[in-house]
Amino acid sequence: MAFSSDRSTLATAALLACALIFSAPVLAQKHYSPGASDTEIKIGTTTPYSGPASAYSAGAVSATAYFTMINEQGGVNGRKINFISLDDAYSPSKTVEQIRRLIESDEVLFLVNPVGTAPNMAVVKYINQKEVPHLFVGSGATIFNDPEHYPWTMSWTPHYASEGEIYAKYILSVKPDAKIGILAQNDDLGRDYLLGFKRGLGEKASTMIVSTQTYNTTDPTVDSQVVTLKSSGADVFFIITIPKFSAQAIRKAYDVDWHPQEIVVSVGSSIAGAIKPAGFDAAKGIISAAYQKDPADPQWKDDPAMKAWNVWMDKYNPRISKSDYYAPYGYNIGYAVVQLLKQCGDNLTRENIMKHASHLDMELPLLLPGIRLKTTPTDLRPIKQMRLVRFDGSRYVLFSDVLASD
Repeated sequence: MAFSSDRSTLATAALLACALIFSAPVLAQKHYSPGASDTEIKIGTTTPYSGPASAYSAGAVSATAYFTMINEQGGVNGRKINFISLDDAYSPSKTVEQIRRLIESDEVLFLVNPVGTAPNMAVVKYINQKEVPHLFVGSGATIFNDPEHYPWTMSWTPHYASEGEIYAKYILSVKPDAKIGILAQNDDLGRDYLLGFKRGLGEKASTMIVSTQTYNTTDPTVDSQVVTLKSSGADVFFIITIPKFSAQAIRKAYDVDWHPQEIVVSVGSSIAGAIKPAGFDAAKGIISAAYQKDPADPQWKDDPAMKAWNVWMDKYNPRISKSDYYAPYGYNIGYAVVQLLKQCGDNLTRENIMKHASHLDMELPLLLPGIRLKTTPTDLRPIKQMRLVRFDGSRYVLFSDVLASD
């Protein structure tokens, strides 16, 4: 009997040992979706390296430079980032082609900061059908914060409608009898800004707005629209445009001796992409809104994060001007992606990427103080706050507190 008991004990011990041996790899198992491996994390984007919105490509160039730095430092959790950035020329049909390539041929783990309202509108349904994280979309259109219908999509840029409302409330506070002329892009970008702007003006919108002109991104110029707006008698000029057309509008108003109070939406306000081409004298006094630090602002001269950014620019991103809005923009995007990947650890599935992306709560080095990334599963807007700025002839100067959007 003793022998039988000993044999039973040995058998039990052997079974326990086997269980431990076979369970250990399971506990340590890594989880991957397409685009992830022990050595690589493949992500993709589309951006207009060519075409009417090519100024935006500085964001992707800067994000690429950020990932180059991270890879030189050993990558994220030992994995190098393979960032595939394709030109779509700001053309929705081209975006469809390039996004399909990224998902079906390149098999990226997720998409980050594809640029443009119309381009992303053309692919948002397809991307969500494929269940690929569509992160930090380069558009503030409200459709990109719709987790019920598009649970794999989240914006980056503060919502255009909310920004438009901020400008309206500012005008009401300083010039309640303003006559407003509007130049708006003829797509969802323009319509969203107009929606928020009119909402902010309330019942006074119908009397304060004296003329609204639109343009298409394929138009060569907006000169005729600016002349029409001048003739309307407007003393406030609300410019809802991408940088190329912001520059044209600002310059034409100056050339025809029209000097209203000009307000330019944040996506069209880049010094390098809009203000410099228009001419600093022509742009003096323009109002816009910001959520990230301006490298030209002397108040950040001794800021450790700005010092680190300047060193990084010199070493990794010298082809982009330090005055370009999209240089710190791309840096912040890169930083956020890296922090997200660190949080995901070895569970690099698309589901886990989206889980962490919908629970963000982080500071970024080049966001203005008081502004941080924060998301929830029911509100996928990472950035909800801005501050008003005024161009003084050489740089933008902050002149408001942090303004939160609903």
